[in-house]
Amino acid sequence: MSASTPKRNSFFGGAGILTAGIIIVKLIGALYKIPLGNILTDAAFSDFNNAYNIYSLLIVISTGGLPVALSKMVSEANALSRRNQVHKVFNLALAAFCVLGTISFCVMAFFPQQLADAMRDSQAAYSILALAPAVFFICPMSAMRGYFQGHALMTPTAVSQIIEALCKLVVGLALAAAFQKSMKDDAMAAAGAILGVSVGCLLGAVYMYFCYRSHRRSLPRSNDEPEDSRDILATLAKLAIPITLSSSVIALTNILDTGILLGQLQDALGMTEELARETKGVYDKAMTLYNLPASFMVPLTASVIPHVSAALKVKRRRQGAQISETALRTTALLAIPAGVGLFVLGEPIIQLLYPTTDVVEGGWMLSVLGVASISVCFMLVCNSILQAYQIVTLPMVTTIIGSALKLVVAYFLIGNPDVGIRGGAISTVVCFWLIALLDLLIIKRTLPRSLSLGRVFIKPGIAAAAMGASAWAVNGLMTKALLALKVFVTETEELLPDGSAVLDLSRTGVALSVFGAIGVAVIVYFALIVVTKAISKEDLALLPKGDKIARILRVD
Repeated sequence: MSASTPKRNSFFGGAGILTAGIIIVKLIGALYKIPLGNILTDAAFSDFNNAYNIYSLLIVISTGGLPVALSKMVSEANALSRRNQVHKVFNLALAAFCVLGTISFCVMAFFPQQLADAMRDSQAAYSILALAPAVFFICPMSAMRGYFQGHALMTPTAVSQIIEALCKLVVGLALAAAFQKSMKDDAMAAAGAILGVSVGCLLGAVYMYFCYRSHRRSLPRSNDEPEDSRDILATLAKLAIPITLSSSVIALTNILDTGILLGQLQDALGMTEELARETKGVYDKAMTLYNLPASFMVPLTASVIPHVSAALKVKRRRQGAQISETALRTTALLAIPAGVGLFVLGEPIIQLLYPTTDVVEGGWMLSVLGVASISVCFMLVCNSILQAYQIVTLPMVTTIIGSALKLVVAYFLIGNPDVGIRGGAISTVVCFWLIALLDLLIIKRTLPRSLSLGRVFIKPGIAAAAMGASAWAVNGLMTKALLALKVFVTETEELLPDGSAVLDLSRTGVALSVFGAIGVAVIVYFALIVVTKAISKEDLALLPKGDKIARILRVD
């Protein structure tokens, strides 16, 4: 951060900075999660993710609503040039963050075995303990991220995320490999892998602190009189508590879902704890890829709240509505093709990235979860829009309804021997599509101008369907061509005892088929988006150099 006052980012400018950061973080994450899934056994990968579910719940409780509330209050105070109010809001929020972080740290540090046993995975205790420092350090870091987002400055957040990701990659993989080799212990290898998260949170918090100090010194003095501390805390709590409760529902559901999943595998299907952990490890590998599209919604959700809130504060309701609808259309343009891609290429993607796991089972679950990923993206952006309009209770209600249905569906399907672990993927689809549809209906009745769900869904949906068909066809054709080439080159086929042929591609062949399909799909999708004019000139006007982009693409 320079000593001069940083330039504020526009809506899509800020989103673009965060998007660039997220892309870098996800590339680093792929370099982390993919080899990690091959270093760790399926059982250890399950331990890793089960500990992360506990961590996620405590993070949501500690930081779920406060960064959003802080961002909103800072943005509103900035719109009125009340800098003393900004600093007082931040200082009070930071104190609250640190108290909550300390409590969460103590829970994880002193009760790791009890938490692991509650999820029916006794081996996850080491990983829970290794994550305890992270839950503390992320609290002040989240406060500072909320402060910068309220100033429409997204660069510090993006850089801190990259620092976290690099530490996970370097420290996590190194410790996982070392512990796996020296101790031959799955649980300790998972703990080593997850310790990189704690190191990353520490360094990210240190970086954000220096950014905050530099930014505060660069601001001119202000003479405004800040509100009373009690009033500020009351406003923070009024905004943060419903958001935290709503977010906690998902995190708590993930823990309950883990308990139900492992419990039903052991109790209803008669698996040992070890086999249940291995089975869930396959499911978790599919879940890792399913979560990727939602990660790219973070820039939109972070930018929507302060920009819509600022527009509403100065009585520009139509501008707030335009930003909201643009955010939904952008979500559709990104989320629908990503979900369709996972659906049609589920098995080859699992085969490429995790060849040592159960490819058929993992591929089936990834395909189903691809459908769910679309609804998760819409749910996240819808919640941000509703929070900007100070509608915080209804999203919590819709989330509770969807989560309750998920747990019921998961319990009965996973306990069915004909469905088993696949019931977890099916219940995820049911849960998040119900939540997303309810949220969209609420937004349609909230915006001051009528929201056209057709504008949001139809054109991106048509383009994504054509894209999915092309990806499926290209992958199938390339797979058959490469198999035929393999037979031609080797002049022989491997045979099973019954005389049937074994035709399987090498990992290089799978990679060629998958990336060939993705390449064609991207070209088809982009062409159809331009031809159908799925994005408007009004939307592009919010982008940096949007008018020039509109002229190049001939968007009216």
